[in-house]
Amino acid sequence: MTNKRYITEKQIEKGILEIVSSMYADNWRPEYIVGVTRGGLIPAVKMSHYTGIKMHTLDVRLRDGDIQESNEWFQKQAKEGTNILVLDDINDTGETFKWICKDWDIPTDSARWRNRNVRFATIVDNVPSEFDVDYSSIEINKAEDPAWIVFPFEEWW
Repeated sequence: MTNKRYITEKQIEKGILEIVSSMYADNWRPEYIVGVTRGGLIPAVKMSHYTGIKMHTLDVRLRDGDIQESNEWFQKQAKEGTNILVLDDINDTGETFKWICKDWDIPTDSARWRNRNVRFATIVDNVPSEFDVDYSSIEINKAEDPAWIVFPFEEWW
């Protein structure tokens, strides 16, 4: 049996506030938030309500069977300089964010370009991930502690 680490609703809410504070400290505000299904939707909705910034969804479920939703208008707006925050619950391996960068034609090796207008945030950031997010709240290291992270919306019953 895999060890589990439970994230609380309060930790998610605190994480959202920390991410918003960091964005504003950087003098950066997205024109909209993109919540990545499934886990990024609840944090994105909460952040949207808190900030008044509109929210859209993007269906990228690599773990659940390689389901991806390509939205050309996200790519177009990213290239045009629209400030976009992509938000997920966890940056585990980095594959989801790397897929989005590839789909939107954002070079992953060019943080300078990415940080200009498209930024990535997550409540939980796995330090050994192959993708560096711009904003996060809780840092973990699955190389040292491979516990499965459980969010309150995953085991609410």
